Amino acid sequence: MSNALDVSLRLVKAQTALVRKFDSRLGSLFGVSLADFLVLLHLGRAEGGRMRRVDLAGALGLTASGVTRGLAPLERIGLIVREADARDARVAYAALTDTGRERLADILKAAEQVAADVFAAPEWAGDDIEDLAALLTRLGGTGLPEDPAATP
Repeated sequence: MSNALDVSLRLVKAQTALVRKFDSRLGSLFGVSLADFLVLLHLGRAEGGRMRRVDLAGALGLTASGVTRGLAPLERIGLIVREADARDARVAYAALTDTGRERLADILKAAEQVAADVFAAPEWAGDDIEDLAALLTRLGGTGLPEDPAATP
């Protein structure tokens, strides 16, 4: 097996393990998955707490129908709402509700703890995390947009 394939398969296995850890913690505490959290996080960092569904799909790497299916449970539990564009009936937005914004803050704290547990010392020390982030960026793994509330 080539080194490239070996590394690719290791990344897939690591990603699966990370998803499992996040899903377990977020599911038990809040009834949401990592995928749900990513939706809420993107909306929380978007201007006005809302995004066009097509833009959200692009940001998440999903199809438009995939994002629609993913939004339905979040709508049912009142974390997001569907908004129409007053100027163009073909455009639909997904927007955080006040409850969604509050829940996102709590979920974010739990997700930060999961990440801290995953990357805890002694397995991860020094610049390991920054080095890994740089390598993943080279693969095309960009981070999320900055949190507008965090900018001065």
